[in-house]
Amino acid sequence: MSKRDYYEVLGVAKGAPDDEIKKSYRKLAMKYHPDRVSTLPDADKKKSEDKFKELQEAYAVLSDPEKKQMYDQFGHAGFSAASGGGGGNGGFNSGGFEDIFSGFGDIFGGGRRSGGSQRSSAMHGRDLEFQIEITLENSAFGYEKEVSFPRTAKCGTCHGSGAKNSKDVVTCKKCNGAGQVRFSQGFFSIQQDCPDCLGAGKVIKEPCPVCRGAGLVRENKTIKVNIPAGVDDGSTLRVTGEGEAGGHGGANGDLYVHIRIKPHKIFTRQGKDLHCEVPISFITAALGGDVNVPTIDGKAVKLKVPEGTQTSSTLRVRDKGIKSIRGASHGDLHCHMYVETPVKLSDEQKAVLRKFGEDSGGENSALHHPKSKSFIDKIKTFFAN
Repeated sequence: MSKRDYYEVLGVAKGAPDDEIKKSYRKLAMKYHPDRVSTLPDADKKKSEDKFKELQEAYAVLSDPEKKQMYDQFGHAGFSAASGGGGGNGGFNSGGFEDIFSGFGDIFGGGRRSGGSQRSSAMHGRDLEFQIEITLENSAFGYEKEVSFPRTAKCGTCHGSGAKNSKDVVTCKKCNGAGQVRFSQGFFSIQQDCPDCLGAGKVIKEPCPVCRGAGLVRENKTIKVNIPAGVDDGSTLRVTGEGEAGGHGGANGDLYVHIRIKPHKIFTRQGKDLHCEVPISFITAALGGDVNVPTIDGKAVKLKVPEGTQTSSTLRVRDKGIKSIRGASHGDLHCHMYVETPVKLSDEQKAVLRKFGEDSGGENSALHHPKSKSFIDKIKTFFAN
């Protein structure tokens, strides 16, 4: 049976861009992956396995710029051992016109390989992303967070080989373990990945019963992530090697942990500095005094409020902010004063305030109410213009 067009296999148009090819491959590979169809009847599992292999073969060609160019020009003939002129080894000859170019390396597919060498087909595992939410205190002092997430891992039964046992991994007969095959196309010698082993140089006689030859399985992974003191909202931490497992012995991808910090009831953060609103009484604002202010470490500090403090005035407490993630320095705590207006006053209290209002009016108004005097002056200037 003739092979289907690789673009058709991946469900994309001919000449589709790399990102579209990659996206479509991932979607279809997840659909037909052996782990996803393990509960189906044997006949359906066999069909899915064949489609999964077909997808891998198509993606191996179309994801490689040189192979994709070759396929667009020659189609499957560019990867078939039946193409080209005579000679031994299934139509892949040596000598003739290919030797003209031997001193310069192959025009397609890289330089000449020595006999019996195996091409590395290792594929780096995909990176994963995970978001966690922590408190402001966690970010200030550091935190160890346990996270669980699904990922693809190397099969524990076959240790990622995909074979039932080590004897089931044998040298590919088509390429004799080289991982690549060669044929002549007109005046050119063309070298490409072996279509049987996809460049690995090895094939599996009997697949692992757990992963069904994929070498990979799905698992729920739980790890502890160390969050350093000083980390800010929106920061990303990388945990090396905790992403998806690589194929054919390739390295694992990484896990990227995105940090989100919960809103705090008292503090807001700006860089290393913390800000909070401190309510003070009318009397304290007018006469001055001491107030206790909370800090991020759970302790209170005494803050001296100067006489005549106005709402929105800011007082600073040094080194009571957040520790720098890159050093030992700390930010500051900025306390924004909020003067509370007295409520539910008794008749005696009201009388006292009225007497105060009378005493502070007239020519003393500007002295006791500087902001009001400034506001009135601005209004006069506005209407005068």
